[in-house]
Amino acid sequence: ALDTFYKDYEVNVVSTSNGNRAVTLDRVVTKLRLTFTDAVNEKTSTVNITPGTWYHGLDYVNGTPANAKTNYTSSITIPTNELGKTGLQVNIYGFSTAEEWQTTVSVTSKHANGEIIGSTTLTNVPFKANRITEYAGPLFGSEDSMVLSLDTDWYDAYTGTW
Repeated sequence: ALDTFYKDYEVNVVSTSNGNRAVTLDRVVTKLRLTFTDAVNEKTSTVNITPGTWYHGLDYVNGTPANAKTNYTSSITIPTNELGKTGLQVNIYGFSTAEEWQTTVSVTSKHANGEIIGSTTLTNVPFKANRITEYAGPLFGSEDSMVLSLDTDWYDAYTGTW
């Protein structure tokens, strides 16, 4: 689910009604935004986000939470132009009611061969409709990590004689 709006209400139609209605739809999704404060490891291919409980389907919004997914993982492919940079943000969306609920969220960065590069677990993460829940922290190594690059250009030359 991405940004989704919904409204459930009764309409009383009478013979003198002109049929015009003004309806304000409510946002029924929640968004989790993760910002990684360390440099994205050069070997990173994906970031997997696995909430302990995640909801889908409008029947949950109607008060029938039968569609909870307990083994849901959102796998986000990391663009190569983000490798080595700090401040990468990723988002996932889920359906929610206006009532707040909490769950655990596991976040794992992986190499293309499946090797785990880094992981963290967030506990008691609060969600509800029309809310962006934001967390920030390191995932790919230490906050003190350093990215090295080689400058292979020669800027000047010194010529001597003997």
